[in-house]
Amino acid sequence: MRITPRNPILFLSICTLLAGSMSLSAQDKSVDWPQFRGLGGQGVSANAKLPIRWSQTENLAWKTALPGAGSSSPVILGDKVFVACYSGYNVPGKPRGDMNQLKLHLVCLSRSTGKLIWDTEVAPKLPEQASVRDGHGYASSTPCVDAERVYAYFGKSGMIAFDHVGKQLWSTDVGSRINGFGSGASPILFGDLVIVNASIESDCIIALDKKTGTEKWRAKGFREAFNTPTLVLLKWGKTELVVGMPAKVVGLDPTTGEQLWSCQNDINWYIVPSVVAHDGTLWSFGGRSGTTAVALRAGGRGDVTKSHRLWTSKKGGNVSSPVFHQGRVHWLNDKETACCADALTGEMIYEERVDRIDQVWASPVLAGDKLYFLSRRGVTAVLAVGPKFERLVTNDLKDGNIFNATPAIAGDNLFIRSDLFLYCVGGK
Repeated sequence: MRITPRNPILFLSICTLLAGSMSLSAQDKSVDWPQFRGLGGQGVSANAKLPIRWSQTENLAWKTALPGAGSSSPVILGDKVFVACYSGYNVPGKPRGDMNQLKLHLVCLSRSTGKLIWDTEVAPKLPEQASVRDGHGYASSTPCVDAERVYAYFGKSGMIAFDHVGKQLWSTDVGSRINGFGSGASPILFGDLVIVNASIESDCIIALDKKTGTEKWRAKGFREAFNTPTLVLLKWGKTELVVGMPAKVVGLDPTTGEQLWSCQNDINWYIVPSVVAHDGTLWSFGGRSGTTAVALRAGGRGDVTKSHRLWTSKKGGNVSSPVFHQGRVHWLNDKETACCADALTGEMIYEERVDRIDQVWASPVLAGDKLYFLSRRGVTAVLAVGPKFERLVTNDLKDGNIFNATPAIAGDNLFIRSDLFLYCVGGK
């Protein structure tokens, strides 16, 4: 591990970290989960009381077959659960088929019963790529939802808005390029805007009017920035939009797309994990070798590498996003090792191999005082969150399918999505 020399701003950062929550992140008291990784995109539901044990026969409120595969996570608003799928072509476990039969879906289910309420099909813009690396498919972006609309992103097939009964309201093209990794960054909402990272499709971050789909601004030059952007609320009331990319982390004005600052991250490969934020301090992971993590403060102007960067490390991760909790950062690295580090110094607190967790694409979620790590085989390791490694239990859904999607939390229920099913864990 390499830690950069401690910075004169470290004392100020510690004060900021202890001053009380000013991020959009973790103190979600609602029963909703409106976007990728929940409110603020931090993967935290502070007050949820989830069961720690489940299986196909235990602590399962319902299980519903989905009309298609995909890596889209579910999002929840009230009694409605929304998830994106694809069918008809290149579905895992089925014959490849004919690309002309490819269909995209936005699906709505009842949160309380799991009953399918509606399934709206969307015609893709063809040709699509013939295959996607590791088979995660053509519906990997998680929708976002507000009181009026659901916003789903399907890569080169565009950003599409629906009402809550499944009617398509508008569709906007944000780029047509494809990539062997597929498309997976998820849209987020800010005021009257829906913002999407179209790095694969057009090298751009794009903001659209959420009522009409009209483009409001476009920020260019975002190559291999495959992560979902993060909104960061600063202590003086301003909000910044933060995206990680090779070589740097960038802060934008979310109202205009203007770049406010950049910070060198020393990461020389693509960035998949989303930035985690707490009290104006940021943690950005990514890349496969060399430096794979950086910590910095938001709120600067220009090149803030010398003034705002706290530390870099070789102990980060490639796909799964981290979680912040009480001065520590938790994550699972590429060797399926659970890691915990001091958030402001980068010093490792523990590194422990998690048995039976052999490959993880889903990001962890934190509910109350427990961390949930879901593997692609449907095995979930439940850890006590704290400065000491403590695995409480390992759960296995054993349905023979692939689990690429990050779980969602609503109330005291955990929602887990495989290629074929959506599971609701917990009481009815």
